[in-house]
Amino acid sequence: MPQGLHLSQRLTQSLVLAPQLQQSLALLQAPTLELKALVEQELQQNPVLEETSAAETEQQEKDGSETDAPAKVADPSEPPADLSFDSTAEKTASDPVDDFQAEFERLVQLDQEWRDHFAQTNLPMRSSAEEEEKRQFMFDSLVAGTSLQEMLLEQVRESALKEDQWPIAEMVIGNIDEYGYLKATVEELASTTGLPVDQIAAVLKVIHSFDPPGVGARDLRECLMLQLERLGQQDTLEYRIINEFMDALGKRRIPEISRGTGASVDEVQDALERIARLEPRPGRAYLPDNDQYILPEVFVRKSGDDYVVTTNNEHIPHLRISNTYKDLMAQVGNSAEVRNYIREKIRAGKFLIKSLHQRQQTILNIANEIVHRQREFMGKGVAALKPLTMVQVAEVVGVHETTVSRAVSGKYMQTPQGVFEMKYFFTAGIQTANANGDGGMSSTSMSNTSVKNIIDEIFKAEDTSKPLSDQEVVRMLKEKGIVIARRTVAKYRTELNILPSNLRKVY
Repeated sequence: MPQGLHLSQRLTQSLVLAPQLQQSLALLQAPTLELKALVEQELQQNPVLEETSAAETEQQEKDGSETDAPAKVADPSEPPADLSFDSTAEKTASDPVDDFQAEFERLVQLDQEWRDHFAQTNLPMRSSAEEEEKRQFMFDSLVAGTSLQEMLLEQVRESALKEDQWPIAEMVIGNIDEYGYLKATVEELASTTGLPVDQIAAVLKVIHSFDPPGVGARDLRECLMLQLERLGQQDTLEYRIINEFMDALGKRRIPEISRGTGASVDEVQDALERIARLEPRPGRAYLPDNDQYILPEVFVRKSGDDYVVTTNNEHIPHLRISNTYKDLMAQVGNSAEVRNYIREKIRAGKFLIKSLHQRQQTILNIANEIVHRQREFMGKGVAALKPLTMVQVAEVVGVHETTVSRAVSGKYMQTPQGVFEMKYFFTAGIQTANANGDGGMSSTSMSNTSVKNIIDEIFKAEDTSKPLSDQEVVRMLKEKGIVIARRTVAKYRTELNILPSNLRKVY
């Protein structure tokens, strides 16, 4: 066949997510704080949307308004999942509005009744002037933390360094990482800058005297030695251990250190305890505050003998269609182009409001099933956690397992046992054997999280002078009816950050 360009036709089938369906899935997957950001973006892009307070929304629901969010409570018997999102997207995007003018005349009438209701009830404002003043004072009081580099540069000006050495000091400080370690050798700095090695070394020596103690060290050994030198403890046993036996110290080879230093095992133990009080990361205090604040999506509380599950609706944005644009649609003099634009924006706004409500309903249905299956956990804790898969929950709720995965991603549940990520309740199972009342053995299933918790308790209770081996833990678990392989115990031990038995031994 001759080479060249040819035109040909080919029919293929492909699944493409509609933009509205993509939006629904994004709302379902987003945690509360991200959801607020997504809604704020929609508020900027869609002029017909406006946010209301929860009190206004609740009152509008009582009055029967169809334009406020949530407009109505979805029927729990209907699938509140990706399938319902899909059908809604198709219906909203393609179905024509038969009598749009009549619909908005009805909306205008409801809106007028709502305005009259507000005028009669004289609802209070959201926040008083005093509350706004307190809020502004709080924001004005916030200050930015000083970074480690800024702190070191301030000390350069106050040190014994001459002004012509300041650029060298700034260059060295620029190569100190956030934990306080110098990430380049003096020779590397000299080769890249063209400066003499002795000049850089002299400046680095001064930086070693800066706060925090140990800053500018090139490795952990030098960092710990600098801290002891600052305390005047160059002649101590711990200084010698760090200087001469750093490798044995890292592996806790206490007998080897004892033989090398000539000190007794007890003296070495005491020295190691003092070394443990030193700071391995001098810049830790100047790290930015990366604490992540958790906002539970679901609350579980005990009521009598049952557990009540509710969603966190307080922080979910409440939306409605703006009265201004409803009035514009009611005006006869507007052009067809203006009316079509408003019609599309209102249609998109309604879909967003419905998607927000469906998100809450989906999360609530999934949370109810989790609590139903993990009822013993709610009362007894981790030891009673049962195996659970997303497929099992999806079958009961009537959604696809990927919808369950999206719904629980990055979301937390506040339970009587504490706050847990919703994914925590989905765990594989391990078969166990238990004695039954007939003198025989029955087979049950235990979650691997519960097994891991049991292993952790076993290691915590061990005699540190005779640490347990993985095989001994296998035997102890077998006595409890839990049969797992030694390599599984080793895997769980590693995940629990527990060292092997030869490194856990304390002499």
